[in-house]
Amino acid sequence: MKELLENLQNFGDAYIDVPFERLTTLGIGGIARYVIYPKSISSLEGLLNYLNEKNIPFKMIGKGSNLLCSDKPYEGVVIRLDKYCKEYYFKDEELVAQAGCSIIVMAQRAMERSLSGLEFASGIPATVGGTTYMNAGAYLSSMSEIIQSVLVYRDGKLDWLNKDECDFSYRHSIFQDHKDWVVVATRMKLKHGVKDEIRDTMNSRRARRVNGQPLNKRSAGSTFKNPEGESAWKLIDGIGLRGYRIGGAMVSEKHANFLINEDHASASDFIALVQKIQDEVKDKYGVELKMEVEKFNWQ
Repeated sequence: MKELLENLQNFGDAYIDVPFERLTTLGIGGIARYVIYPKSISSLEGLLNYLNEKNIPFKMIGKGSNLLCSDKPYEGVVIRLDKYCKEYYFKDEELVAQAGCSIIVMAQRAMERSLSGLEFASGIPATVGGTTYMNAGAYLSSMSEIIQSVLVYRDGKLDWLNKDECDFSYRHSIFQDHKDWVVVATRMKLKHGVKDEIRDTMNSRRARRVNGQPLNKRSAGSTFKNPEGESAWKLIDGIGLRGYRIGGAMVSEKHANFLINEDHASASDFIALVQKIQDEVKDKYGVELKMEVEKFNWQ
């Protein structure tokens, strides 16, 4: 352990035995044996080459806002970019941002330049890398609508993939199918607008989130994807599980598609609640609810 920690420290700030409670918005999970914050993109590239050469497993985590970690320890290396890899620049209507940038901050910076296109993301507590990986979205918009290309680490080198190569669909990208690929930066195309109108849209959506989502509770956002032609929250309401609880995990009273960590929930509590909802929705409506939240370290 000591030798690996010392080697990791060559690439950035490294720590041992960090609870996933501190690494995710849901606040659930066991121990991450190693966590590192690379100090630059060059350091990240060197780190990834080192881990691959030594066959050491790793997991990229942005803000941990869409992640359900198991209760058991993760013996690999968790990599986070949100401490150092946060450079970005605007050129006309183009924004290029490193993966560690906050998407909320990017939406704010775009608004300040009278650039529209990121309003939908102004309340998503995630990084540019995480939102690209998930093709995150809200208010009928998603990242794939503004992404032009993505800088990816794969096969030991950095490559730019154009949008057509990223296989974007509803809450999906090619990066989810290639766990060894790492999103390093994203190039986005925005458009000029009226600053006051962009700000008003962001403020209106912020008020809507405050009124309709349990922002004062620990959660991973929307737990289930919306089935085609359906709303997940309506299906959950239809089986009468709003406010239902297993252990410390509970269906939010405020928004039925938000499963919250009400009181020191375990991952087992949370997944049991997920499975109960899936089973009852399938029995009543014949619809299979699929998780939007990513499960990690469950095998």
